[in-house]
Amino acid sequence: MKVIGNIIWLLCGGLETAFEYFMAGVILCITIIGIPFGLQAFKLGVMMLWPFGSRVDLLPGQPGCLSTIMNILWLLAGIPICLTHLLFGVLLCVTIIGIPFGMQHFKFAGIALTPFGRTVKSDI
Repeated sequence: MKVIGNIIWLLCGGLETAFEYFMAGVILCITIIGIPFGLQAFKLGVMMLWPFGSRVDLLPGQPGCLSTIMNILWLLAGIPICLTHLLFGVLLCVTIIGIPFGMQHFKFAGIALTPFGRTVKSDI
């Protein structure tokens, strides 16, 4: 069932959002300072290709001040990606079949704004 969900996900905005994450990762990795941001973008881009069977968890303990600072700096790249998730979420929630995928996009919109202090885990 996860495979079918992932294939449908790719058609319902998964490829577009993964492409955005990968492009942001490439642009951010050009500079030394942007490498941590680019690596996080690549992790999220891979998750956008196959979201069913993976989850995003908060790191144990309180998020530190470094995660907060990184999330604030990330907003430059995160806001356009968040808007893409919101657009796909609204478009998919118009149909009954697309509601689960639209809700997934709404969940990823929040993650697109604050990815630091979180880790991507596979359920496989």
